[in-house]
Amino acid sequence: MTLNAPSQTVFIIAIIAVVGYFVVIPFVTTYAFWILVLAFVVLAGGVLMRGA
Repeated sequence: MTLNAPSQTVFIIAIIAVVGYFVVIPFVTTYAFWILVLAFVVLAGGVLMRGA
């Protein structure tokens, strides 16, 4: 299995979720933990799947 770099869109979504965990963003901060988990899953999927 080869790992691929995630696309820029997937990377930006993950970064927004991480920033929302530490900085108050109205919707993101309310569900910070679950959005962070979702962002990790999306980022991991982007690394594991080709062209994601």
